[in-house]
Amino acid sequence: MKSILLINGNPKYASFCNHLADQYEAGARSHAEVTRFNLSELHFDANLTSGYDQEQPLEPGLKELQSALLNADHIVVLAPIWWGGLPAACKGLLDRTFLPGVTFSYEEGMPVPLLGGKSARIILTMDNLPDFLQEQAAPVLEQLGRYTLQFCGVAPVEHSLFGSLILSSEAERESWAATVRELGHRESSETLAIECA
Repeated sequence: MKSILLINGNPKYASFCNHLADQYEAGARSHAEVTRFNLSELHFDANLTSGYDQEQPLEPGLKELQSALLNADHIVVLAPIWWGGLPAACKGLLDRTFLPGVTFSYEEGMPVPLLGGKSARIILTMDNLPDFLQEQAAPVLEQLGRYTLQFCGVAPVEHSLFGSLILSSEAERESWAATVRELGHRESSETLAIECA
């Protein structure tokens, strides 16, 4: 059975991202083992206080998340876009867990990815109008998709964008939730098919 790491990167406890995470998890559970982390429930220092100059001990929740990251076949990150980027605590989560020697290393000055063989899905919500979703999401997809996940060897990295959340109707939000549930079902089935091939 494949392993999916599901990260709800919204620092708010009650959020639409939390609802979408529920839906993805429900869709994926029939075919995969899902390990879920909600940013709102993690307690850690989001500031990488010394960069990579000194080791900063991981809090228990971050140790568990890092272990799940290494064991996952597929990584799913859900997050809202705030001011054109990830919430600060979500970025801090990445800074603290995607560490050299764990997710990447350097050999003779060249980066070596250590998370090969994994795939990912980024799910982003935002309040912008539908015509501007891709434009607003572009910086986050570059930072999280290309310069974090792909840099560490994760490929492919797919994405799904939902908005305008603030202008959406209940019917639209439920349609998006159904789409995410189906993604969970399909992606867990696809990874299982790869395992059995």
